[in-house]
Amino acid sequence: MMNQPRKIFGTDGVRGTANVEPVTAETALKLGRAAAHVFKNLETQSRGRGKHKIVIGKDTRLSGYMLENAISSGILSMGVDVLFIGPLPTPGVAYVTRSIRADAGIVITASHNPYTDNGIKFFRADGYKLDDKIEAEIERLVFTGEVQKIQPSAEHIGKAVRIDDALGRYIEYAKASFPKGLTLEGLKVVVDCGHGAAYKASPCVLHELGAEVIIYGARPDGKNINANCGSMHPESICKRVVEHGAHIGIAHDGDADRVLLCDEFGTLIDGDDIMAIAALDMLADNTLVGRTLVSTVMSNAGLEAAMVKAGGHMLRTAVGDKNVIDEMLRNGYNFGGEQSGHLIFRDFATTGDGLVAALQVLRIMKAKGQPLSQLAKCWTRFPQLVTNVKVREKVPFAQLDGVNQLVAEAEKDLSAQGGRLLLRYSGTEPKVRLLVEGRDDGALKSWSEKICGAIQKQIGV
Repeated sequence: MMNQPRKIFGTDGVRGTANVEPVTAETALKLGRAAAHVFKNLETQSRGRGKHKIVIGKDTRLSGYMLENAISSGILSMGVDVLFIGPLPTPGVAYVTRSIRADAGIVITASHNPYTDNGIKFFRADGYKLDDKIEAEIERLVFTGEVQKIQPSAEHIGKAVRIDDALGRYIEYAKASFPKGLTLEGLKVVVDCGHGAAYKASPCVLHELGAEVIIYGARPDGKNINANCGSMHPESICKRVVEHGAHIGIAHDGDADRVLLCDEFGTLIDGDDIMAIAALDMLADNTLVGRTLVSTVMSNAGLEAAMVKAGGHMLRTAVGDKNVIDEMLRNGYNFGGEQSGHLIFRDFATTGDGLVAALQVLRIMKAKGQPLSQLAKCWTRFPQLVTNVKVREKVPFAQLDGVNQLVAEAEKDLSAQGGRLLLRYSGTEPKVRLLVEGRDDGALKSWSEKICGAIQKQIGV
């Protein structure tokens, strides 16, 4: 049963359109029951006093109320207590779970998706995301209905309480990631919270550290999360930084586990830029464990070249911050992330934290006395060309005449100039995706035309 195909868990919990399976009150109730049973049995003794406890946080979506009540009902019915902490960034839920010694944490969010979507993510007691075995067991219990046969009697039902100081706990935790000897005095910061979970936390932390803060996207109404704002629409913050003459712009997604920045000239600073700035600084300070940065296959080859030039290394994983974190845990590395803005500073956090990541860049700006535009010059982004080819069918590349030979020749040529090639089928569309990077634009165009032409000729639409 443990090896059965997943039905509802994806790469980051359960996600979909709200009020449509699997993101319904009915399934949330079952998930609550199953999760409570699993977590209660992982450790027979609760981490705190009394019954086992599960923290539930959420972002600002309208459907969060429905799912919060449904999943908590399932948990309570299994004799486990619930601790509501209200709207809080995903990393805040992970931190509070550890801080109050709960047995697990749940965050109700669909991250960067529109308000019509929602999802459910789980954290272990230590604040890290669940491994596949635990997710599979929760799913098995949901679909077999087995958990309904073992519900406790009435006197053992759990109770729910609201934790009033959860926001304050997260604010103090985030501030603690910034050196005590530094302040943000003299910096004008524009922050766009995307009408999401960071709408209170990020402005508060920046203000308390001494910055002049100009706030956007901090009036959630349940339906405006990620709507033409935040890190999904960074053009907005880039424009406002210039308008206000600010030193930096900070843009979050709906659950604030990622961040994109903007320099004083309105230039976007993405996750690759942030990783370059922070990892090279950590290398210089000898604080980067194993002198290694962990990133994904999507990060620019120029980032890897900059790390190697500075005497460091870069490990690549499959796309997804969970894959990055898993690799970091396997080898004890302390910094990794994604081009999209998930940055994991394991010295402070167990998951991507947009606010903590922004504070690390602000720390470097203040410590070096340099503007963000200057810091971002620490690396050179390689030219990149991405080409999509619509196909009739997804035939293994080895079965296509000459394609693998062309790929091998291209890889040899590009690697000689520090570049790379990534050829794959889309997981969601009938398309081949080819990414080529290198120092020579002409070579990128030539290899892309040759490889895509061979594919188009044989299986193209």
